[in-house]
Amino acid sequence: MTVDNRSRFHSLLLHFSMPMADLKSRQLIYLKGFLFLMILLFAAGLILFETRSWQIAILLLLVVWSSARLYYFMFYVIEKYVDPEYKFAGIGSFLQYLFSRNKKS
Repeated sequence: MTVDNRSRFHSLLLHFSMPMADLKSRQLIYLKGFLFLMILLFAAGLILFETRSWQIAILLLLVVWSSARLYYFMFYVIEKYVDPEYKFAGIGSFLQYLFSRNKKS
């Protein structure tokens, strides 16, 4: 990696590691959810269009459903039923929580 590329890489890392403000607008929150839905439908549609397979459709459905359930488990179930002191802040924070709990046990 050249010096110029290295400095560009570091500035990019700094940009993405800076904390972002919370989204407070109801309309923007709904828009964000709608955009996620559009990405999901578009990507799933393209996969199904390319493969035209019922097996792939079922597997895709299982991937979407199980990943949504896993995300729900990470942020809601752990916080409400397992450890009320844990506050979800993303998948990375859940992995950090999980590994730090294993060290304490």
